[in-house]
Amino acid sequence: MEAMEELSQLSESIRQAASLLADDDPSDDAAPRRPSTFLNAVVLGNVGAGKSAVLNSLIGHAVLPTGENGATRAPIVVELQREPGLSSKSIVLQIDNKSQPVSSSALRHSLQDRLSKAASSGSGRGRMEEIPLKLRTSTAPPLKLIDLPGLDQRVVDDSMINDYAGHNDAILLVVIPAVQAAEVASSRALRLAKDIDSDGTRTIGVLSKIDQATGDAKTIACVQALLSNKGPKNLPDIEWVALIGQSVAIASAGSVGSENSLETAWQAEAETLKSILTGAPSSKLGRVSLVATIAKQIRKRMKVRLPNLLTGLQGKSQIVQDELARLGESMVQSAEGTRAVALELCREFEDKFLAHITSGEGSGWKIVASFEGKFPDRIKQLPLDRHFDLSNVKRIVLEADGYQPYLISPEKGLRSLIKIVLEMAKESSRLCVEEVHRVLLDIVNASANATPGLGRFPPFKREVIAIASSALDSFKNDAKKMVVALVDMERVYVPPQHFIRLLQRRMERQRREDEMKNRPPKKGQEAEQSVTNRASSPQTKSEQAGGSGSLKSTKEKPSQQDKDTKEGPNLQVAGPTGEITAGYLLKKSAKTNGWSRRWFVLNEKSGKLGYTKKQEERHFRGVITLEECNLEEVEDEEPSKSLKDSKKSNGPEKGPSLVFKITNRVAYKTVLKAHSAVVLKAESIADKVEWVNKIKAVIQSKGGSFKGPNTEGVSMKQSHSDGSLDAMVRRPADPDEELRWMSQEVRGYVEAVLNSLAANVPKAIVLCQVEKAKEDMLNQLYSSISGQSNAKIEELIQEDHNAKRRREKYQKQSSLLSKLTRQLSIHDNRAAASSYSNDSPEAVVQENR
Repeated sequence: MEAMEELSQLSESIRQAASLLADDDPSDDAAPRRPSTFLNAVVLGNVGAGKSAVLNSLIGHAVLPTGENGATRAPIVVELQREPGLSSKSIVLQIDNKSQPVSSSALRHSLQDRLSKAASSGSGRGRMEEIPLKLRTSTAPPLKLIDLPGLDQRVVDDSMINDYAGHNDAILLVVIPAVQAAEVASSRALRLAKDIDSDGTRTIGVLSKIDQATGDAKTIACVQALLSNKGPKNLPDIEWVALIGQSVAIASAGSVGSENSLETAWQAEAETLKSILTGAPSSKLGRVSLVATIAKQIRKRMKVRLPNLLTGLQGKSQIVQDELARLGESMVQSAEGTRAVALELCREFEDKFLAHITSGEGSGWKIVASFEGKFPDRIKQLPLDRHFDLSNVKRIVLEADGYQPYLISPEKGLRSLIKIVLEMAKESSRLCVEEVHRVLLDIVNASANATPGLGRFPPFKREVIAIASSALDSFKNDAKKMVVALVDMERVYVPPQHFIRLLQRRMERQRREDEMKNRPPKKGQEAEQSVTNRASSPQTKSEQAGGSGSLKSTKEKPSQQDKDTKEGPNLQVAGPTGEITAGYLLKKSAKTNGWSRRWFVLNEKSGKLGYTKKQEERHFRGVITLEECNLEEVEDEEPSKSLKDSKKSNGPEKGPSLVFKITNRVAYKTVLKAHSAVVLKAESIADKVEWVNKIKAVIQSKGGSFKGPNTEGVSMKQSHSDGSLDAMVRRPADPDEELRWMSQEVRGYVEAVLNSLAANVPKAIVLCQVEKAKEDMLNQLYSSISGQSNAKIEELIQEDHNAKRRREKYQKQSSLLSKLTRQLSIHDNRAAASSYSNDSPEAVVQENR
C-alpha cells in the first residue's frame, strides 16, 4: 500500500507540473484542475464476469452491487482516498464539502435503488448518467475506479468506452471468469482493450471466480497457462492476476471485533489460490498481487512521461527566471533603498540610451542619415538659378549702386546678392536641427521602453522622459542659435580679395581681347611655337642632312634640348582610342618648395589626372578633376641643366619654360587635397608640349581656360604702372556681359560657401545636441533625481499592481518548479536505476507486507 501512496504523490506532482506547463495555477482552487488519469482503473468485462466483486475487493468493502444478471446498469465512478486513521470497517462518504460516515450495506442498497429507478424510468436503450462516489477508507488504495456495465448490454457503446477507457494513462482491468479461460482469445473485452492499448502497457487481465472452476482440470490448466504467460500466441502480452473475488465476504464472516480481518481474508484468499493453482506464480494470486500489479503498470506509465515532463519544466523554469529578472526584485521599504533604486534605474536608462545612440541599435542611424541625405539635398535644392538670373542680378546691382552707365564697382550689389542667397540656408539648417531633435526624442522614448526596471514604475518612467525631453529642448535652441550664427558669419563678411580678383580677371580678359585684335609680334611666342612644332613633328631626312652652318654646328655639338626634340615625348599611351597618357612629371611641394618626381596618369575620357610615387603603385596618392580647373603656363625660376648648357653655347637667351600650373576656376576651391594650385614641371620640352596639349584639350572641353606665359605675364602692379587701369576704367563695357561674368564668379563663391556650411552645420549640431545629450542630459537626469525629496521619490517609485502580482505569481511558480523538478528527478533517476526484478510484483508485495 505504501507503493500506491508514493505513486499517488507522484501523480499529484505530475498533475501540478502539467498545470504549470499549461500556464495554470495549481494552487488556485477556483481554477479548473487538469485531471490526471495515472490512478484511473477502468473495468471491462461482460455481464456476470465479476467486475463489481473485483472492485469491492480493491475497495475492501462491499459497496458496489453484485449479481449474475447485470447489477451495474450505469457507470459508477468511485474516487478513493486512503485515510490510515480510520477503522478498517469505517467508510466516509464525501458529498460536496461534507463528510458522512456510512456502512457498506447502506451504501450498496442506495446504489441498487438508484440503478433500479433509472432502469425502470428509462427505455433501457438510452445512455444512463454516471454515479459518482467519493469515499475515504483505511483499506483502499488511492485509485479512481470506474465500474462500467457489461459489454454485452445495450447501454454500452463505443462512445461510453472511449470516454472512460480512452485516456492515455488509465489502467484497463479486463475481467474474465475462470470458466471462460479456455475461450479467452474470443473475449470481446480483451479485443477492446487491445484496440485501445495496442502495446499492452496499461492493460491487466483479471481471472475471477477461480473457486467456481476447482473441479474442472482443463479450466485450471488454462488459468495456470495464462498466469505463466503461456497462453495463446494471438493474445496481447499483458499481466494476468487470479482472484476469488469473495475476500470481502470472507472478512465479513470473520470475527467482528478484529481490525485485521481484511488482511487475514486477503492472506486466506492467496493461500486458497495457491492450493488450487499449484503451478501458478504466487506473485499473481490474490488481491495484494492485483494492487502490486496495478502499481507496477502505473509506474511504467509515469516512467514514460517523466523525461519529457522534466524537459518541459526546465524550459519553463528558464522562462520564469527571465521574467523574474525582468520584473526585478521587490523594493527595499526604506528611504535610502528607494533612492538607491531610483539611481539604479537612471543607470539602466543611461546604458540603454548610449547603446541606442552610439551603436545604431535604435534610431541612432537616422542622425547620420539626416546629415548625409536630407540636409545636403536641401542645400542643393536652393533656387540659385532664380537668384542668379541675369535680370535679377541686374536689378539688385542697380538698386544697390544706382543707375550708372558702366558697371565699374558693383560690389555693394553683389554683396547684397550673397547675403540674400545665404539667408536661405538658415531654414535648411533649422530643419536639420529639428530632425535631429525628433530623433533624439525617439531614442529617449525607445530607451525608456527598453529599460526593464522603468516598466515597473510608470510614474518614474514618465519623470525620466520629461527631464530628458526638457534638456533636449534647451539643446535644440542652442543648436539653432549656433547654426544661424554660422550662416550669419558667411553672410556678413565676404573677403575683399574676392572682389579684387574680380577686377583683376576683368582687366586680364580685356587685355587678352586687345592682344587678339592687335596680334603684336612676339619673339618669345615665335621661338616657343618653333620648338613646339619641332617637338610635336619628327624631322625629315632633308632637314637632318641639310641646313645652314649654324644648324651644322648645332648638330656637331647637340644639346639635351635637341635630343629631347628629336626623340619626341617620352610618354606612354594606352586605351582603345589612346585616351590614357602616362609619364613622369616633377611636382612642386608647397612645404619645401622643392620638386618631387611622380608618375602621372591622364584619362581624357573621365577628365581625371592622378599620380603615384612609383610607377608600380596601384592606388593614386591624389586625383585632380580637370573639369573644375584652369591651365596656366608659368616661367621656370631655375633653368634645367640642358637649358644652362644651351646658354653657354648660344648666349644669354632664356629657353622656354617647362613649368605649368593647374588652378581651380573658383578662387576659394582647392584643386588637390588642401592645395589651391598644383605646379608641375616636365622633364623635356616635348613632354611638356604633349602634357599641356592634352590637359588643355580636356579643360577647354569642359569650359575651362588656358593662359600662356606671355599673354598672362603682366601683373596687377605692372598694369597700374602702365596706366592700363585708368584706361580700362574709362573704357566703356557691355553691362550685360560684364554682369553675366560677375554673377558666375559670385555664384561660384556662394556654392563654395554652401558646401562649407553643408560640412560645418552637422558638426555644430553634433556638438550642441548629440554630445550634450550623451553627457549633459544624463548629468541633468542624475542631478534632478538626486535633488528630489524622499517623499517625491517614493511617490514616483510606486510599483504597478499588475507587476507586483506578476512577480508574486512567478515567485510561486519558481518555488513550485524547483520542488517539482527535484521530486520528479528523484523518481526519474530511481526508475532508470531500478531493474525489472526490483519492479516485479514480488518485490512490491514484500514491500507492502
